Amino acid sequence: MREDTKAMQGSNSSKENGGKVIIIDMIMMKNQGDYKSIETQLFFDMTMMIFAAGRERDENEWEKLFLDAGFSHYKITPILGLRSLIEVYP
Repeated sequence: MREDTKAMQGSNSSKENGGKVIIIDMIMMKNQGDYKSIETQLFFDMTMMIFAAGRERDENEWEKLFLDAGFSHYKITPILGLRSLIEVYP
């Protein structure tokens, strides 16, 4: 099992009590936005790979992670420039 899936499954106490998980992160947008936005997204993706052994995800990758971790649905709300509020429900 991947580490990111394990981390999401670690939030089981929220799931068991009918709560939700809240994530604020960047959602990689394929072929959307202006040149500077795309450049910034790719820069953050490279930074995550270099310093944290992670990466930025597009919506399909987030969805797969949530479903693999046993969550049923999610909601993404764009906020704070390139950042989004992600609500994940049991």
